[in-house]
Amino acid sequence: MTSVAIVTGASSGIGAATARRLAAEGFHVLAAARRTDRLAGLVAEIEAAGGAASAVECDVTSDESVAGLAATAAAGPGPVTLLVNNAGGARGLDPVESADVGDWQWMYDVNVLGTLRVTKALLPALESSGAGTVVIVGSTAGHVVYEGGGGYTAAKHAQTAIAGTLRLELCGRPVRVIEIDPGMVKTEEFGLVRFGGDADRAAAVYAGVAEPLVAEDVADCVAWCATRPHHVNIDQLVVRPLAQAAQHKVHRVS
Repeated sequence: MTSVAIVTGASSGIGAATARRLAAEGFHVLAAARRTDRLAGLVAEIEAAGGAASAVECDVTSDESVAGLAATAAAGPGPVTLLVNNAGGARGLDPVESADVGDWQWMYDVNVLGTLRVTKALLPALESSGAGTVVIVGSTAGHVVYEGGGGYTAAKHAQTAIAGTLRLELCGRPVRVIEIDPGMVKTEEFGLVRFGGDADRAAAVYAGVAEPLVAEDVADCVAWCATRPHHVNIDQLVVRPLAQAAQHKVHRVS
């Protein structure tokens, strides 16, 4: 039977690229996101390339919506062996003293509680497959803090804590836990969401960087980790573009 992979936040960026790549690896992909119009286009693209995918409307901030995703997975074409917790994002770049509590709430609900909701809902299926894998797409922001990034780095640190804790709790059971932490990734929406649609501020993040990571680079990491023999667990994979030596050290050409 075909193995099923679930990818959250699949309507754009890393999620869409991961859905395409996993379908090419032979998974039937359940592409989950809120924007079903985009998912329909993604599924059509995957099928035209010879892959298999289904669109599932899912809001990871809703218990009911996540329960619906789990029900759809249970009725799928095969065992659920892979969950990619990719849904997330950043809002704002304000210092703590003037932080927007609503922005922090959103970042926690999507990045942290979204990962919790989806993982809880799919763990029974992953375990029953006998060879389950949970991938959490975090960030290097989960390792190092920076000015203006208090809310986002706190959320990503929390995702790292979830991954580490879950790995301990599942020890001895047939589910591995993988954390992938990208640095600078240029996607079409991450910066726009962070800066409220301000395209100039979003573009400035990548100014002078000839080759930041792109969504397909992260999708390649997900696919490589997920297709290792099941006894091989890539606990944590940090990936940055060559130009980014550290969170605060980026080579830019003027």
